[in-house]
Amino acid sequence: MDRLQAMKVFTRVVETSNFTRAADTLDLPRATVSTIIQRLEAHLKVRLLQRTTRRVSLTTDGTAYYEQCVRILADVEETESSFEHVVKAPRGRLRIDMPIALGRMIVRANIHDFHTQYPDIDLMLGFSDAPTNLIQDGVDCAIRIGTLPDSNLVARRICEYQGVTCASPAYLERHGTPETIEDLERHVAVNYFSSRTGRVMDLSFEVSGEPVQVCMKGNIAVNDADAYIQSALEGAGMVQAPRFIALPYLESGRLVEILPDCKPLPAPISATYPRSRHLPPTVRVFVDWVAALLRETALLRDQPKKEMRAGPDSPVNRDVDDQLYHIDEALA
Repeated sequence: MDRLQAMKVFTRVVETSNFTRAADTLDLPRATVSTIIQRLEAHLKVRLLQRTTRRVSLTTDGTAYYEQCVRILADVEETESSFEHVVKAPRGRLRIDMPIALGRMIVRANIHDFHTQYPDIDLMLGFSDAPTNLIQDGVDCAIRIGTLPDSNLVARRICEYQGVTCASPAYLERHGTPETIEDLERHVAVNYFSSRTGRVMDLSFEVSGEPVQVCMKGNIAVNDADAYIQSALEGAGMVQAPRFIALPYLESGRLVEILPDCKPLPAPISATYPRSRHLPPTVRVFVDWVAALLRETALLRDQPKKEMRAGPDSPVNRDVDDQLYHIDEALA
């Protein structure tokens, strides 16, 4: 029995709470995962896991063994990383998850540049606006938009995007164009709600340097970026969308910017990944590449010729670049 592999399989089963999900993330047959765990328990002469039809949980001995495995595997990973300088370029499979609009409009359109720089990395690009459990779903890195609550995941803030408040000409013809924040009381919005919590997001503005939150009335709320914009195009109400999504419609006249002197508060874009002593080189080079791409992309800027302000990185636990966040809604 390969005990190091057995430790890796065991910790993945614990982290996913499921033999099938663990097998999928490890690219192993489920029967192989089950056999490895059985042989490991026979070798140690203790039961590590309690199995039910729906999930698995740790026994007391399993908890103690899991904590030791995590430390041992981290030490092995750190030792191997010390020899990375002899490797010419990072290689291997890398699974990424990102919001649909950001992924298709910006990242996917430039992915040939990444492959030119790193031809030995096989990318699996997932596009979804729904929250993702990185560990259970076997995702190495996720790009997320909006402020993220704390958790045991690491998030590196890589840039920020500017939003825009807008509505269709048909809506403005029926309801009039608001000139001040106070005028919004007489208007309706297409609201956006969190897939995770169900909470409806307020509109946010920066007025005289101060943040202002506005709770808007509305007859419809969605949790998908495409449905959000489409509802605005159909005249269902005002929206506050990322400028890179709304820009084509603003340029064509299908949407009109509202309150241009009261911009929405800039929102961060972060790269999130499981916490580890050592960040895999494949993840590191992708995060560096996508950070440079987003910071240079005119679509994320308030105006195409205006230099975008990079969002500040607030250190947590003495980390220079990284912050601990929880995976939240894809668009907040």
